Amino acid sequence: MHSLTTQCCISGGGPAGLMLGYLLARQGVDVVVLEKHPDFLRDFRGDTVHPSTLELFHELGLLEGLLARPHQKTDRISVMISGDRLQIADFSKLPTHCKFIAMMPQWDFLDYLADEARSYPNFQLLMSTQTDALIEQNGCVVGVSATTTDGPIEVRSELVVVADGRGSQLRDMSGLVVEDLGAPIDVFWMRLPRRPDDSTESLAHINSNGFLVLINRGDYWQCALPFPKGRAEEIRAEGIVEFSARISRIAPALAEAAQALKYWNDVKLLTVQVNRLTRWWREGLLCIGDAAHAMSPIGGVGINLAIQDAVAAGRILGTALKAGTVTTDQLAAVQKRRAWPSRMTQRAQIAAHDRVLIPVLTANENLRAPFVLKVFNSVPALRGLPARAIGLGLRPEHWRNVP
Repeated sequence: MHSLTTQCCISGGGPAGLMLGYLLARQGVDVVVLEKHPDFLRDFRGDTVHPSTLELFHELGLLEGLLARPHQKTDRISVMISGDRLQIADFSKLPTHCKFIAMMPQWDFLDYLADEARSYPNFQLLMSTQTDALIEQNGCVVGVSATTTDGPIEVRSELVVVADGRGSQLRDMSGLVVEDLGAPIDVFWMRLPRRPDDSTESLAHINSNGFLVLINRGDYWQCALPFPKGRAEEIRAEGIVEFSARISRIAPALAEAAQALKYWNDVKLLTVQVNRLTRWWREGLLCIGDAAHAMSPIGGVGINLAIQDAVAAGRILGTALKAGTVTTDQLAAVQKRRAWPSRMTQRAQIAAHDRVLIPVLTANENLRAPFVLKVFNSVPALRGLPARAIGLGLRPEHWRNVP
């Protein structure tokens, strides 16, 4: 069996794992990142790069290169409620270099970050490598076993970081306790063709027929249709023609575009989870991102919270990892720094599920715009409040005065 020794082994080459790998390598830490897929080409993943993340890339000197990758800019958010269009968020006044959300395919984002990380000789990214189990000694995690295309390997390390998402098997093996907060919705994702003369603005359509989110991706709309959890098979049983008609009833302007849906293979199911670990760490191991706190897709904030976790972990642990002196107190400090913003964001998402989505999805009559949305629409200066909540979030991390 092939064996590697490193200072930090990260399981998962998503936004959290690659960001942490890059930041640690930048500080001189030996890092190995294990990614089970052969590439990053998977559709309908988090493609929203928020102003807080773009600001981090500016601080790291990476912004220009990132924005050279294909992307679209979203500088405001609107909703269409029973035919009335309301503007609710405007990012143009944020105190950041980029006053917009960059809609970028996640494979482009990850490819760029991986390329930058590979410029450091102390960084290794092993693709097509499935992490199988934790290696423990005297109750401490000291590495992982994994399977590559060439056979099994062991990676021994000072610290194992679990960053492989909400379905993490390593997290389950760790013995850490997961608190399930419940999610009353699931989501169908799909692409619909976008005409050159269509609006460039991303928006949500809401009426008694349902809820549909449209994200401008250039020549197509990336669409999300939430529905009550457990009803996926019932909706599929109605047939793809009826599904297309459902979209047309929610957003009549998309009636022609909806005809492009011919097969259920064109529609992807996201099973929504909202959960969190009560403790993110044990000796020799730390969980971050969705492995520590699975988020609802509301607000598209999951990727950005995962990156914020990585930045906090990189800043708190970098020097100690390089010296081989990481303590459980330092692992606990990462959770102390990041648990509050993730917990408060989940609380807001659960409130949105209960007070907005479920009433909309179960309504039998036309809906009226809530008073608060009418206020945002009528008073442009107030649109910066939801923009700040979505674009910056709570306790955004920075990389100032760090190598």
